[in-house]
Amino acid sequence: MDIQITQAENETVFALSGRLDTVTAPQLQAALLPAFEQATSITLDLNEIVYLSSAGLRVLLLAQKTAQAKGAALRLTRVCPEVMEVFVMTGFSDMLTIL
Repeated sequence: MDIQITQAENETVFALSGRLDTVTAPQLQAALLPAFEQATSITLDLNEIVYLSSAGLRVLLLAQKTAQAKGAALRLTRVCPEVMEVFVMTGFSDMLTIL
Protein backbone atom coordinates (compact mmCIF):
# COMPACT_ATOMS: atom_id res chain seq x y z
CA MET A 1 0.00 0.00 0.00
CA ASP A 2 1.13 3.51 -0.73
CA ILE A 3 0.12 6.47 1.45
CA GLN A 4 0.34 10.05 0.20
CA ILE A 5 -0.27 12.64 2.92
CA THR A 6 -1.13 16.29 2.32
CA GLN A 7 -1.88 18.89 4.97
CA ALA A 8 -3.66 22.21 4.86
CA GLU A 9 -4.19 24.03 8.16
CA ASN A 10 -6.29 21.69 10.33
CA GLU A 11 -7.07 19.11 7.65
CA THR A 12 -4.97 16.13 6.66
CA VAL A 13 -5.72 14.05 3.56
CA PHE A 14 -4.47 10.49 3.20
CA ALA A 15 -4.60 9.22 -0.39
CA LEU A 16 -4.29 5.46 -0.22
CA SER A 17 -3.55 3.02 -3.01
CA GLY A 18 -3.11 -0.73 -3.20
CA ARG A 19 -4.26 -3.30 -0.65
CA LEU A 20 -5.35 -2.50 2.89
CA ASP A 21 -4.84 -5.88 4.52
CA THR A 22 -3.09 -7.66 7.39
CA VAL A 23 0.34 -6.68 6.07
CA THR A 24 -0.39 -3.00 5.35
CA ALA A 25 -2.94 -2.12 8.07
CA PRO A 26 -0.23 -1.47 10.70
CA GLN A 27 1.44 0.96 8.30
CA LEU A 28 -1.79 2.96 7.95
CA GLN A 29 -2.43 2.85 11.69
CA ALA A 30 1.07 4.16 12.43
CA ALA A 31 0.58 7.07 10.03
CA LEU A 32 -3.07 7.83 10.78
CA LEU A 33 -3.46 7.84 14.56
CA PRO A 34 -0.76 10.46 15.29
CA ALA A 35 -2.42 12.77 12.76
CA PHE A 36 -5.34 13.23 15.17
CA GLU A 37 -2.98 15.08 17.53
CA GLN A 38 -2.84 18.06 15.14
CA ALA A 39 -5.64 17.77 12.60
CA THR A 40 -9.28 18.37 13.43
CA SER A 41 -10.36 16.90 10.11
CA ILE A 42 -8.93 13.84 8.39
CA THR A 43 -9.99 12.60 4.98
CA LEU A 44 -9.12 9.19 3.61
CA ASP A 45 -9.20 9.04 -0.20
CA LEU A 46 -9.85 5.37 -0.96
CA ASN A 47 -10.16 5.70 -4.73
CA GLU A 48 -7.20 3.44 -5.42
CA ILE A 49 -7.72 0.84 -2.70
CA VAL A 50 -8.22 -2.43 -4.56
CA TYR A 51 -8.73 -4.73 -1.56
CA LEU A 52 -9.88 -4.24 2.02
CA SER A 53 -9.57 -6.98 4.65
CA SER A 54 -10.87 -7.24 8.19
CA ALA A 55 -7.52 -5.87 9.42
CA GLY A 56 -8.14 -2.76 7.32
CA LEU A 57 -11.65 -2.46 8.73
CA ARG A 58 -10.22 -2.66 12.24
CA VAL A 59 -7.88 0.28 11.55
CA LEU A 60 -10.75 2.32 10.14
CA LEU A 61 -12.87 1.56 13.21
CA LEU A 62 -9.99 2.52 15.50
CA ALA A 63 -9.55 5.76 13.54
CA GLN A 64 -13.28 6.53 13.87
CA LYS A 65 -13.16 5.97 17.63
CA THR A 66 -10.03 8.11 17.92
CA ALA A 67 -11.68 10.90 15.93
CA GLN A 68 -14.71 10.84 18.21
CA ALA A 69 -12.55 10.88 21.34
CA LYS A 70 -10.55 13.85 20.03
CA GLY A 71 -13.57 15.75 18.72
CA ALA A 72 -12.24 15.47 15.19
CA ALA A 73 -13.89 14.52 11.90
CA LEU A 74 -12.99 11.45 9.87
CA ARG A 75 -14.30 11.27 6.31
CA LEU A 76 -13.85 8.68 3.57
CA THR A 77 -14.02 9.85 -0.03
CA ARG A 78 -13.98 8.34 -3.51
CA VAL A 79 -14.68 4.83 -2.25
CA CYS A 80 -14.65 2.35 -5.13
CA PRO A 81 -17.71 0.08 -5.56
CA GLU A 82 -15.90 -3.07 -4.37
CA VAL A 83 -14.80 -1.46 -1.11
CA MET A 84 -18.22 0.16 -0.66
CA GLU A 85 -19.76 -3.29 -0.93
CA VAL A 86 -17.55 -4.45 1.97
CA PHE A 87 -18.65 -1.41 4.02
CA VAL A 88 -22.32 -2.13 3.34
CA MET A 89 -22.04 -5.88 4.05
CA THR A 90 -20.24 -5.30 7.35
CA GLY A 91 -22.39 -2.37 8.52
CA PHE A 92 -19.42 0.00 8.40
CA SER A 93 -21.34 2.23 5.98
CA ASP A 94 -23.57 3.18 8.93
CA MET A 95 -20.61 3.90 11.27
CA LEU A 96 -18.33 5.88 8.95
CA THR A 97 -18.84 9.20 7.18
CA ILE A 98 -18.57 8.32 3.51
CA LEU A 99 -18.80 11.13 0.99
